[in-house]
Amino acid sequence: MIRRLFIANRGEIALRVIRTAKRLGMTTILGASAADAASLPAREADEVALVGPAPSAQSYLSVEAVIAAAKAAQADAIHPGYGFLSENAAFATAAAEAGIIFVGPDVASLHAMGDKLMARKVGIEAGLPVVPGGEAADKAAALARAQETGFPILLKAVSGGGGKGMKRVDAPEQLDTMIDMAMAEAQASFGDPRIYVERFIASGRHVEVQVLGDGETAIHLGTRDCSIQRRFQKLVEEAPAPALPDAARAEIEGAAVRLARHLHYRGAGTVEFLVDAETFDFFFLEMNARIQVEHPVTEAITGVDLIEQQLLVADGARLSLTQAMVQPSGHAIEVRINAEDADADFRPSPGTVTRAAWPAGPGIRVDTHMPSGGQVPPFYDSLIGKIIVSGATRADAVAKLSAALEATRIEGVSTTTPLHRRIATDPRFVKGGVDTRFFEGLA
Repeated sequence: MIRRLFIANRGEIALRVIRTAKRLGMTTILGASAADAASLPAREADEVALVGPAPSAQSYLSVEAVIAAAKAAQADAIHPGYGFLSENAAFATAAAEAGIIFVGPDVASLHAMGDKLMARKVGIEAGLPVVPGGEAADKAAALARAQETGFPILLKAVSGGGGKGMKRVDAPEQLDTMIDMAMAEAQASFGDPRIYVERFIASGRHVEVQVLGDGETAIHLGTRDCSIQRRFQKLVEEAPAPALPDAARAEIEGAAVRLARHLHYRGAGTVEFLVDAETFDFFFLEMNARIQVEHPVTEAITGVDLIEQQLLVADGARLSLTQAMVQPSGHAIEVRINAEDADADFRPSPGTVTRAAWPAGPGIRVDTHMPSGGQVPPFYDSLIGKIIVSGATRADAVAKLSAALEATRIEGVSTTTPLHRRIATDPRFVKGGVDTRFFEGLA
């Protein structure tokens, strides 16, 4: 039984896990770096264990340091949040060897979904359609793949995620340089320079499905749309995916459940698809074997606490939900507020938040670890909060989002709030169903 939970993460997701775990009666131990020792999550956790100095390579990304801190704290389980070590099979293995429950899928699923080439193979085995492409062991192989699939293509890191190690190539003469860049970025971000080739679908939508499993069965909790992206980094997410025919939605949800059942998946996961915006043909991209940044929009329309479900399954319980019990209602939208200057090519803006006035009211949820006086360290991802709005209809949610953003006041650092105000009033967004090229046409 999980009595003492170690949270191996920081920021808003650490705070999110702490609050749910406390509600379940668990003692929470935050594994914090020196830079986060006085953060809001550290103040709300029952205990704090330092995992190392500020640089993430010496703290949050150090398997040895995190496991040692968790053992010293006599933790029963580790929740990895998202990012950092959340999808690291070696970390899950080390936790098991230390007698600590890893709150996530089993090691086999992490291996299968952590390697994008393996994920394609498993997806095909489960009967899912995949984007044309394949492995590129060297430049000659990449060129052959590109000629086979046709330009434009995407070069993608085999161990990638979060848009890192991903490059679009529009013509053969760009390939040599782009391969070098993609491999260097993949090595720096994941310690693995391998890449593969996929056809680039110009008019594509990013639609994903939230799944839950207990190793014996699996269900879905509906779709999300994450098509508004910049350089493959998500900016806005909503649930359910708008402007999607019912038949296409049902096929996509069914495919996600097939994959989860094929894997005997345990815990929360997200199956991601690329959907042709014109034909609604869809292709399996990958599975994120962890909780997602955008999970609150699914919670808003289903009433299901996904962190709670993760913890219960990790503690050995069967799923308490059946597919028939999941009845999504209404619409929800999330925007990520980052400490970045969108007008200066999204330059990070670390420093002190002198004022943090977040919106509030019916249908408005804010997940943040950043109060007035809070510090934005220069060492980590710049996410300082998420504004989630929900309404009976998408139009209600869009109107509520615009009002919530107008009420948001963050001072002391630059943020992406002004950018989101422009997005929220853009006629294409208001209509719904945009593709991944939306950001290119934003005024």
